Amino acid sequence: MHDPTSTPPPPAPELFTWEFATDPYPAYAWLREHAPVHRTTLPSGVDAWLVTRYADAKRALADPRLSKNPVHHAEQAHAKGKTGIPGERGAELMTHLLNIDPPDHTRLRRLVSQAFTPRRVAEFAPRVQELTDGLIDAFAAKGEADLIHDFAFPLPIYAICDLLGVPREDQDDFRDWAGMMIRHGGGPRGGVGRAVKKMRGYLAELIHRKRDNPGDDLISGLIRASDDGEHLTENEAAAMAFILLFAGFETTVNLVGNGVYALLRHPDQRQRLQRSLAAGETGLLATGIEELLRYDGPVELATWRYATEAVELGGRRVAVGDPVLVVLAAADRDPERFADPDRLDLSRSDNKHLGYGHGIHYCLGAPLARLEGQAALGTLLTRLPDLRLAVDPSDLRWRGGLIMRGLRTLPVQFTAVRD
Repeated sequence: MHDPTSTPPPPAPELFTWEFATDPYPAYAWLREHAPVHRTTLPSGVDAWLVTRYADAKRALADPRLSKNPVHHAEQAHAKGKTGIPGERGAELMTHLLNIDPPDHTRLRRLVSQAFTPRRVAEFAPRVQELTDGLIDAFAAKGEADLIHDFAFPLPIYAICDLLGVPREDQDDFRDWAGMMIRHGGGPRGGVGRAVKKMRGYLAELIHRKRDNPGDDLISGLIRASDDGEHLTENEAAAMAFILLFAGFETTVNLVGNGVYALLRHPDQRQRLQRSLAAGETGLLATGIEELLRYDGPVELATWRYATEAVELGGRRVAVGDPVLVVLAAADRDPERFADPDRLDLSRSDNKHLGYGHGIHYCLGAPLARLEGQAALGTLLTRLPDLRLAVDPSDLRWRGGLIMRGLRTLPVQFTAVRD
């Protein structure tokens, strides 16, 4: 029976507006408290469940009844093709790790995981540092930069291209295609689909070239790889290269962009990190990257899942075929799991955030992303110690799109550094 003296909950927040994109965390706090598993209609018109509490999120990410394969989506006609990565369906790039379940997922993940072992990532560290320094060199003498366009965006593009084995002379094409892919509606109509198809055509051609002339790179490794005598099909190899590029660059763009922005908004934490770096220490940088991933991470919602049978989540019944979106950004600010979750603390030690997922779909490239994040932030703060925002924070705009969270631009100023 309703108690007439009780205070009614505040009205439900409006989701997916531009105001929401700027700061979604108050809305997520409301959902965690009042509707932790919440059915909503997304801007695309697709109905889906949002999971916002840490315990529910962790459970959902590891639940085998929540399939990654879009074939399980009980989609209506108007929703056809509105889930997943933009452009992948039309370019026949669906058979990748984000869209499949065991046993195919197990086989493909095992084949590609050799590229992301701690040893391989450590071997790649000097190249990441070289790229980081080269990009900073290009704008250090100007005293100003857009850290998204000039730094956070090109760094992971060139790094993942090197890892895949894309020749240096072709990497600017990849930069252009990737730029179109992350505009999330900000470019010409149909531009994302065209960019993905161009990338698909290029990857098919590159795979053919590397069959005849393999190298010590990931695409050559995928071509050589076999599991119990079963080789990857060309479609699988192209889709794998595509998802490694897609998942391997935008997450790092946002990790660097969001991370620098958070540090500029929290000068005490930024100065603390700079003192640590000046003393030659690396511990605070390592824990700091984890805290930045938790506090305002690059992936706002985990990629799509679909119920293969009725599932109970947070007291709600999710029907067969329903899409489920785990809100990592909400789970990682859950006060039931993290003390004082809205406070940025670079030395936070109990920090098992979900920024890179959980379970069998835990981000394969997390070691590389951490390496790139540490190199980027550590080098920036060391080489440009008086880095500061060049605009009022209210002038910054966040990119649209459902899954990722990142700034469109990050204009900064600093004392020009000349050789």
